[in-house]
Amino acid sequence: MVALLLASSLAGCGVVSNGDNKNTEKTAAKDGDKIVIGMSMDTLKEERWQKDRDIFTAKVEELGGEVKVLAANGDDATQLSQAEQLISQGVDVLVVIAHNAEAAAPIVEKAHKEGIKVIAYDRLINNSEVDYYISFDNVRVGEFQAKAVIEQAPKGNIVYIGGADTDNNAHMFKEGAMNILKPLEEKGDIKIVYDQFSKDWKPEEALKNMENALTANNNDVQGVVAANDGTAGGSIQALTAQGMAGKIPVSGQDADLAAVQRIAEGTQLMTVYKPINAIATKAAEMAMAAAKGEKIATEKTVNNGKVDVPSVLLDPLAVNKDNLDVLFKDGFHKLEEVYKNVPKDQWPKQ
Repeated sequence: MVALLLASSLAGCGVVSNGDNKNTEKTAAKDGDKIVIGMSMDTLKEERWQKDRDIFTAKVEELGGEVKVLAANGDDATQLSQAEQLISQGVDVLVVIAHNAEAAAPIVEKAHKEGIKVIAYDRLINNSEVDYYISFDNVRVGEFQAKAVIEQAPKGNIVYIGGADTDNNAHMFKEGAMNILKPLEEKGDIKIVYDQFSKDWKPEEALKNMENALTANNNDVQGVVAANDGTAGGSIQALTAQGMAGKIPVSGQDADLAAVQRIAEGTQLMTVYKPINAIATKAAEMAMAAAKGEKIATEKTVNNGKVDVPSVLLDPLAVNKDNLDVLFKDGFHKLEEVYKNVPKDQWPKQ
């Protein structure tokens, strides 16, 4: 009788054993129950993340669920507190865009204690037993960036302006870039004369880094591999002050409107477009499936320092002046917005 009552009590709490004695998992959402997905975001201050939120939310709602979003504006303690808030509200699955790959690990542990699965969105959460990871092939992103710059500047001094040291992605982008740059440096074709991360991906930090790079090398710089469009913008601001903008190839990433405008104008060489519709839609489908207790098919794993995380890695796309139209076809940007600072007779034919 006691055993029967205990089993009944556990069932009423909505938890069952997952068979590994580590923690418990919430039971799959019952028919008729509304699935609630928690989304813990690093920030909403950047254009790119607003798009992720909107597309993700729309897809979850289309699939019959609901999304609760909280953004930490780049503060680790705030993100942890907000994640705890979402967990306490009983979300079925937690999707985390981590500000800090290491500091976010306790979020996973706290969620698992309540039987809530965690999906790391675009940024891996290190040293944790995070359930799933969805992103783009970030090493390949860095390779795209370096290749594009080297094609324009095959000889000379190269500057690397990285992203946030706390973001695992920034290290992956750098790894990819160095896959291209280091062998060329060993051959004597180029020299990496400056290599610094930019705190919190801030353009103003990239500006300082680029100013330091120019000063240290007496403006003798032939190319800049910048890890994203924000750091590219800061770098180009420093180049502009020296009358060098448009003369030095600068890479980027995210296809932010300001960046593709610079590409159209000729001050930024390229960006890497990571189709946000693809990652946000797929992540929403994964979150809903996880909430229902369904198995999620993954073809790859990525080691986060503790476990091999089942991962979905999507393909990025290098975009330059010659193929900006892919952004228009995807509905990511409008031609008239991208070319608004360019004389109309120089707009591409439609």
